[in-house]
Amino acid sequence: MQSSTQEKLNTPVRKGLRLSDILVTVLVSLVIGVVYHFWGSVYNLFKPLFFEADELLYGMWFAAATLAFLLIRKPGVALVAELAAAHVEVLFGSGWGLNLLLYGLIQGLGAELVFAAFRYKKYSVWVVALAGGVSAVGSMFMDFYLAYTDDYAWWLFIAKYSMRVISGALIAGYLMYVLAKALERTGVTSLLRPVSAKDYEDLDDPQHV
Repeated sequence: MQSSTQEKLNTPVRKGLRLSDILVTVLVSLVIGVVYHFWGSVYNLFKPLFFEADELLYGMWFAAATLAFLLIRKPGVALVAELAAAHVEVLFGSGWGLNLLLYGLIQGLGAELVFAAFRYKKYSVWVVALAGGVSAVGSMFMDFYLAYTDDYAWWLFIAKYSMRVISGALIAGYLMYVLAKALERTGVTSLLRPVSAKDYEDLDDPQHV
C-alpha cells in the first residue's frame, strides 16, 4: 500500500465519551462477542491442517477493540470494547471463565496503548494493524503468565506467536479497517461522529482501499 494512503478517515477526536459513544461501543462489543463465541468452531477446524494453523485465525479475538475505535475514535473505546466482548463470551458459557476477562483486559489495553501513542489522531491501516499485532503480544504474555507455554521449545514459541501477531495485524487490523470503511460508505458512521470533507475525499480516491 502506498504511503499516500497513510492518513485515512482523519476526523478530529472529540474528547470525552458520551453516553451514545458507550452505548455504540457496547453494541459493537455484543455483536463481536457473539462472533467470538462461534469463531471457536472455525478456529478448531484449522487445527488439523498443519502445525499451529489455528493461530492464523486468532486475530479475530482482538477485533472488538480495533473496530470500535475506528467507529468511535475516542480514548478508552478499544479497552472497553474488548473487555465487553470478553464478558459476552463468558455469558455464553465459555470454559475460560475469569481468565477470559483478563485476556480481554490485556488485549484491549494493548490496542489502546497503540492508539494512545498516536494521540488518538491516526487511523491509517498501518496503525490499526499495529494495534492488532500488539493485542496479540498482550495475549502472549497472558499465555506465559498462565503457564500455557512452559513446555514449548523456543522455535515452537516463536512460530506460534509470530503467526498470532500476523493474524492480529491482518484480521483485527486490515480486515476491521476494510469493514469500517465499508460502514463509512453507507453513511452509518455519520450517526456516530461528524464526517469531514477529508472523509469524503478519501472515499472518492480510487487509490484508497
